[in-house]
Amino acid sequence: MRKKNNSSFITLFLMLALVAGGLYIYFSSTFERVAPQITLNTNGFWNFKEPLHLNISDESGVKAYRISMKSSKGEQQLQYEQLLMPSTSLDLEIEPPKGIYALKDKKIEIVVEAIDASKWNLLKGNDAKKEFALTIDKKRPNINIINNSYKISRGGAALVIFSVNDENLEEFYILGNHDKKFKAQPFYKEGYYIALIAWPVIDKGFKATVVARDSAGNTTKSYVPFYLKDKTYKLSKIDLSDKFLKGKIYELSEEFEETQGIENSLEQFKIINEDVRAKNEKLIHEITSKVSNDMISDFKVQKIYPLKNGQVVAHFGDHRQYYYNHKFVSEAYHLGIDLASYAMAPTMTQNGGEVVFTDYNGLYGNMPIISHGLGLYTLYGHCSSIDVSVGEHLPANTKIANTGKTGYAMGDHLHFGVLVQGIEVRPQEWMDSQWIKLNISDIIKESKKIIDQR
Repeated sequence: MRKKNNSSFITLFLMLALVAGGLYIYFSSTFERVAPQITLNTNGFWNFKEPLHLNISDESGVKAYRISMKSSKGEQQLQYEQLLMPSTSLDLEIEPPKGIYALKDKKIEIVVEAIDASKWNLLKGNDAKKEFALTIDKKRPNINIINNSYKISRGGAALVIFSVNDENLEEFYILGNHDKKFKAQPFYKEGYYIALIAWPVIDKGFKATVVARDSAGNTTKSYVPFYLKDKTYKLSKIDLSDKFLKGKIYELSEEFEETQGIENSLEQFKIINEDVRAKNEKLIHEITSKVSNDMISDFKVQKIYPLKNGQVVAHFGDHRQYYYNHKFVSEAYHLGIDLASYAMAPTMTQNGGEVVFTDYNGLYGNMPIISHGLGLYTLYGHCSSIDVSVGEHLPANTKIANTGKTGYAMGDHLHFGVLVQGIEVRPQEWMDSQWIKLNISDIIKESKKIIDQR
């Protein structure tokens, strides 16, 4: 009887040991059963110039991996490694093999195999294999500058027309100062594009480059051959009076959240002139940076003069430096022209367009903005009233507002601004029919002739 009990006990013990061992194997990370994860950072293209970026990860650690390439020449091993210390994550670069640039194949496959350090599968570990089909593209996009304005002035605008072609084209733009990307709009025939660009008034130099990149990362750059004409703008040193600080600035400080709780009038002025102005201009730049994707065959614009018999009382590009008791306080650039005639005078637009903004904007007061196409916008600040609504499409010679003194204005006038893709430019250029003819209309006309001859 005692032997039978001992035998039963041993049997039970062995069964429990087997269950415990099974549970250990099932739940232990040493025997994890998940195959390595293989990720290739690719969009499906390779130019055989830049390395591919590969990640292999596994909970128990990657013990070995092999990378090979399949092409018309067969399978070629690119990398193989057995790690002495398994790694839970490997970041690898797959370099193009030597002599591969001469390969004519349009399609290849990258094969990645990996084994982890798990004791599962009779101590062999878990293995994974993944194949990645890639399109080979070694050819750079083709850019051809068709025509452009002969010159661009500091603070001014210019026109560029070009073609760009690539079977895998991903993006293209005109690169200006401060990494500004000017968007080009489809023009006249497929593969051709047109863009207005601008030289910021605060910059001493300017360079414009058409950049095109395809899905494989091949990039082409083509410099736009402008003649650069520097222009000198007025520097105004302005002494701030106590009357101004305690009057207009105090009045404005009550309006803006940025100056709430600030008692010092000089500090109020600095915040209004810098922080509030930057906030207002950021909104303007966002609104006026949009360009349509629709193809256009022409771009006709009449000279702009929004205020009949209006006299210029402040110029574009005026660099204003403010002082108090001979000490420098702040500075700003005047990014439009101020026109004045009589109180609440009617404001007109000589060119049709879409109304994109009609709200109050801080220092600019009541401020309608109109889009005229091709990234060209006009802005009308300090208005006493606005007669148009957002989304309204206006014909030429439409009354849009009345002049006023809302916002940061000491008297009734119109702040008139012109912007090209979010950059303020000289309104005087767009008020000159000869400038428009030479730099816009003639360039478009000549470009069409060139394109038709191709």
